[in-house]
Amino acid sequence: MEKEVTKGKTPDPVMKVIKKKAPGRGEVEILAETYDPGKPEGEDVGRWRQKLESRDERLQYLKTGERYWYSTDWFGSEKRKKPA
Repeated sequence: MEKEVTKGKTPDPVMKVIKKKAPGRGEVEILAETYDPGKPEGEDVGRWRQKLESRDERLQYLKTGERYWYSTDWFGSEKRKKPA
């Protein structure tokens, strides 16, 4: 049983909230889709290098992305039992 509600108290007034039944908790509110409908268009789609201004910003972007595979500081469910 899903009930869609548009809530005014959320930071974004257009953000949709769905009410669902949760086991042992009754009815709870969860966020509905938060993405914009449609597909991205234009010539800048997927061109992340041009969006970052300096070389340092690009390196930081890549280091942050590779943290998932090569880092030893993990949090919560990301933690690996055996290092990569």
